[in-house]
Amino acid sequence: MRTSMPNAPHAPGRWRRYGSVVAATGALLLAGLGTAAHAGAATATTPHKVSSKAIAAAVAKAHVTYESACGATPKKGYAACNALRVTGGTTAFQEEQAAKKGTSPATVSPKASAATPTGYGPSDLRSAYGLNSAAASNGSGETIAIVDAYDDPNAAADLATYRSYYGLPACTTANGCFKKVSQTGSTTSLPTANSGWAGEISLDLDMVSAIAPNAKILLVEASSASMTNLGKAVNEAVALGAKFVSNSYGGSESSSDTSYDSSYFNHPGVALTVSAGDSGYGAEYPAASKYVTSVGGTALSPSSTSRGWTESVWKTSSTEGTGSGCSSYDTKPSWQTDTGCTKRMIADVSAVADPATGVSVYDSYGSDGTGWNTYGGTSASAPIIASVYALAGTPGSSDYPAAYPYAHTSALNDVTSGNNGSCSTSYFCTARTGYDGPTGWGTPEGVTAFTS
Repeated sequence: MRTSMPNAPHAPGRWRRYGSVVAATGALLLAGLGTAAHAGAATATTPHKVSSKAIAAAVAKAHVTYESACGATPKKGYAACNALRVTGGTTAFQEEQAAKKGTSPATVSPKASAATPTGYGPSDLRSAYGLNSAAASNGSGETIAIVDAYDDPNAAADLATYRSYYGLPACTTANGCFKKVSQTGSTTSLPTANSGWAGEISLDLDMVSAIAPNAKILLVEASSASMTNLGKAVNEAVALGAKFVSNSYGGSESSSDTSYDSSYFNHPGVALTVSAGDSGYGAEYPAASKYVTSVGGTALSPSSTSRGWTESVWKTSSTEGTGSGCSSYDTKPSWQTDTGCTKRMIADVSAVADPATGVSVYDSYGSDGTGWNTYGGTSASAPIIASVYALAGTPGSSDYPAAYPYAHTSALNDVTSGNNGSCSTSYFCTARTGYDGPTGWGTPEGVTAFTS
């Protein structure tokens, strides 16, 4: 386990960050917010009648501190997970719930534990992305694989707690829904346990559960965070039959990337999703692989629009926000048509990643395993998109599913505000109508954009 190193984002170890809601707050205050429902336990308090303006003002106050689950920038040939764990402050979920109940919002404790969730749950995410019907009806028979490094000894138990709390179908080893293996496929010879990556694993498993509760889940644990071992874990996931593989990690680009592409990520007929990164503007690998769906991050807040939600580019600071950029090594896939980048452009699509508008996760392993937590980072958005692909159905056997959203751009929520840093070519780092780097073509509005 790595030790905490507050305010040192470029040093080895763990660091604390700060996040706030970056959605179009001014516009929301004028327009007001709707009453998008949040998932909760059966004992949830009935909301008080409250004005949309009051809810908007409350949500705009969301401000959190957070830390990287897996440490700082990894060395060459290695990856870090893109999970960010909220350690203090109040989330958008907490602010909204307090406003509806007519109470003061609770704050996340220093240990980040809570008796009940402090982030968005399944019904929030399905509502935001138009997935209520698909989540209820689709996904049965599909297997979604999660690839991460190291072992989470409590993965099965924590998954059961999350699913039970939100009333989702049980997904256990006993009923054949959940399976955990090493990068060689062993169910008994597993990697060394790691508290930080266990938090990442819990985040991934919970996001799959939230979006595609009828699907099976395969967790493949690499023996280390080297790109070689993670790549072998991807190959094992595909060999075991997964048609949807989520990868919530990344590292710096290198001249080895094209070799990694051919060895680990060239899997026609499989939807591979990869986090775009959490360090603001700049390309990361394997998000830059031409064979994967690169997933950017947004800030997600309730809205009075017909959709009921609004999104903008997630950015906390110039070095903290969703990744994007023009690859230095990977060639441009045929389906990418932007003209400013002659090589592969990141990202393709996006979903919620801002820790201040983060998601509920249950994790009980190690020093970070304090129970209910709120997580953000593009480690949240990658498994969300993998699960949407699963709801959309099995890809064509010779297809690269990364191409699908490019053929159905009108079936996505176009994110048009915000940026993740400064760049010489505006759309590389700034949202606009249509395609842009930080959010790609946008976020899911149902499953149409993720079909052939």
